[in-house]
Amino acid sequence: MFGSFGTQELILILVLVLVLFGARRIPEIMRGFGEGIREFKSASQKAMDEIDQATKAEPAKPVVKAAAPGPEDSAKVEP
Repeated sequence: MFGSFGTQELILILVLVLVLFGARRIPEIMRGFGEGIREFKSASQKAMDEIDQATKAEPAKPVVKAAAPGPEDSAKVEP
């Protein structure tokens, strides 16, 4: 994952984040990030469950309606 980053680059990035956001703000940011990931996983699991239920349910039987007599059918009616 971090194959192109060396140790010095990672340390520099962490120092910059610490300077930009401060030591008090970083835990809040990470907590919000974790909650977002948790919510995303929960929503995706609910969606997968709904898809599973929909595919396991019996398919509805098609309703076949009788065709209404058209003009060509009325011409063939015998008295």
